[in-house]
Amino acid sequence: MNAKPKRRTITENGHGGDELALATSIGNGEDLGPIIRFAFQVGKPESLLHQLKSIAKKKEVEIEELCKLHYEEFILAVDELRGVLVDAEELKCSLSSDNYRLQEATSALLSKVDELLELCSTQKNISEAIKMLKICISVGSLCSKCNKHVSEGQFFPALKTLDMIHEYLESIPIKSLRKVIEKSIPTIKLHVEKKVCKEFNDWLVHIRSTAKEIGQVAIGQAASARQRDEEMRARQREAEEQSRSGVGDCVFALDVEDIDEDSILKFDVTPVYRAHHIHSCLGIEDRFCEYYYKNRLLQLNLDMELNPSQPFLESHQNFFAQIAGHFIVEDRVFRTAGGLLSDSQVETLWETAITKMTSVLEDQFSHMDTASHLLLIKDYVTLLCSTLRRHGYEVSPLIEILDNSRDKYHELLLHECRKHINDILANDPYEQMIIKREYEYKMSVLSFHLQTSDMMPAFPYIAPFSSTVPDTCRIVRSFIGDSVSYLSYGGHMSFYDVVKKYLDKLLIDVLNEALLKLIHSISTSVPQAMQIAANITVLERACDFFLRHAAQLCGIPLRLVERPHTGLTAKAVLKASQTASHNALIGSVNSKVDETMSLATNINWTADEAPQDGNECMHEIKIYLDMIISTAQQILPLDALYKVGRGVLEHISDSIVSVLLSDSVKRFNVNSIMGIDHDLKMLETFADEIFHDTGLSEAYSKEGTLRDCLVEARQLINLLSSNQPENFMNPVIRERHYSALDYKKVASICEKFKDSPDRLFGSLSSRNTKQNARKKSMDMLKKRLRDFN
Repeated sequence: MNAKPKRRTITENGHGGDELALATSIGNGEDLGPIIRFAFQVGKPESLLHQLKSIAKKKEVEIEELCKLHYEEFILAVDELRGVLVDAEELKCSLSSDNYRLQEATSALLSKVDELLELCSTQKNISEAIKMLKICISVGSLCSKCNKHVSEGQFFPALKTLDMIHEYLESIPIKSLRKVIEKSIPTIKLHVEKKVCKEFNDWLVHIRSTAKEIGQVAIGQAASARQRDEEMRARQREAEEQSRSGVGDCVFALDVEDIDEDSILKFDVTPVYRAHHIHSCLGIEDRFCEYYYKNRLLQLNLDMELNPSQPFLESHQNFFAQIAGHFIVEDRVFRTAGGLLSDSQVETLWETAITKMTSVLEDQFSHMDTASHLLLIKDYVTLLCSTLRRHGYEVSPLIEILDNSRDKYHELLLHECRKHINDILANDPYEQMIIKREYEYKMSVLSFHLQTSDMMPAFPYIAPFSSTVPDTCRIVRSFIGDSVSYLSYGGHMSFYDVVKKYLDKLLIDVLNEALLKLIHSISTSVPQAMQIAANITVLERACDFFLRHAAQLCGIPLRLVERPHTGLTAKAVLKASQTASHNALIGSVNSKVDETMSLATNINWTADEAPQDGNECMHEIKIYLDMIISTAQQILPLDALYKVGRGVLEHISDSIVSVLLSDSVKRFNVNSIMGIDHDLKMLETFADEIFHDTGLSEAYSKEGTLRDCLVEARQLINLLSSNQPENFMNPVIRERHYSALDYKKVASICEKFKDSPDRLFGSLSSRNTKQNARKKSMDMLKKRLRDFN
């Protein structure tokens, strides 16, 4: 009944399709905004409004129809609703009554609930307060502990406590307390830093003051180690020599002594460790490392400043000990301080020190004029090098400076030895040394291997040399020791050849030159010249000892220096000087002989009778020669004795011939010749006795006897005494009996020879036939010699 009018309404409307769509959208509860927007966009809002109004009318009709349809049900519902309202009113009254009674009954309970809630709130507040107090108490305890650590100087625990306090900062409920603590933490850290820095600065002052002592102890250890090494090498050499000579059994033992260097070099670096660690904890490690490096570099520069008012010889040990102590400390810090120093920083410190030390040594060595001073400094520097080398420092520049000063040192040493040797030679009386005690014998003879026998002599012992020899040997031995001391423990492992070179230089340029100067001086007497010759012989023999001593000090086996062609050049040079000394001795003796021979002018060369005992001057010469040969036999070797004997006798022979040739002898007769013949026989007997009694006959039998040295004078006297002197012109006879004579000399001497003595009426005296024949023969010889010339 209602559907027909509705269907009719839709068909009657000209926009029935649009209204249906719009009604559907409204019925579905869709958004009408797009539809409205579209209507305005197309300019037909009135149509849309009309549609909406049409839909509203339709809905109103539907509502009316629906109400008409359910009217009775609606009335019933309203009646029921009114009944419900009555019941609700009654229920409300009942509830109100019950609520009143309930409120009256629970009013006390509500007050208790309020009290309970208040108590709960209070309990909560108290719990919060307790929690806050616990936090504050913990923080306060940590602050107290931190203060205690700081006051006791336990800075690392103090910083750890500060870190724990810092963790509590965010949980501290009291803002004012938190602010106070926040402000105090940097202050405490700054205080700790200052305290640690003060301790470190105090350590810097202390370690600089003790660095010298540290260096001295370390260098002392190096000296002790060197001494032990020397003793071990000495024992080893002794064992090798015993093994070589087959004396006893050799037992080799290796003594190893472990020395804990750190236990002996006791110095405290704890402040450095603490300061470094504290600064690391504070986060400023780099700053402290730089601070440490700069301060130590500054201290090093101060330590290397020399005191101009103090001689370097007096201050060098303190100077080098201070530097050694400084770098021993730096080595300990570098090895144990955990990165406080870098390799480059240590190298920079060492380069600074090595540059300064080399500069100082070069300057000081250049001004030194005493070898012992240079050796003293060199020895200490080598100990310094040994000490620092064990701590890992490169000491080659210092060793190079010492090597470069080697020639300077030996020049000074040679200069001092030259002065001492000149003093010894000048002050020696050149008399045989008298040794009264065994101790003196050991010191002056055995210690230099100058003995000629292995048996201990009876005392007092008269040595074949003067005091020059042992005094000179002591100087040479001291020179060898000083040379070895300088060259030892340097850059050269084997320095024997260097020592040998300088030893040759000493013996040749100093000793030999001084001896030659002494030999050629005109002030030496015959005993002095003989003693000088004997001294040179002993010194030449001592060269073997010098070489063995040098080898022993250098650690060279003796078998190496005893090989052929390994001796000293100086030995040959001294051998040549022996020849010069022998010649000088011969010259001195000959001068004395000449002085005595000058008395030959007092000889009566035209005596009526031949002298029964010869000429007095020849007797004096024989006595003098006896004394000279007797002394020479005691102190000179056989070769020197033979040479001196030959030289003097040859000179006597020449002197006899020279006297007959001299203008002082105008003429002579056979009686004077017979006197000279007597003198010659005496000298020949003396020469034979010497030749056989001294042992020369065994050593020089092939070279000729001492009698042969008088051969010219003997042949001349034999010629002048001959019954047939004209045989001199016979080549065969001359070669056999007169080979030593010179034609011109014979001619000159024969011209002075008169066969009869000068006396009044001598020409009228009778002559026997023999004299006449000899005179004729002499005249014939004179004539033939004049013709020959």
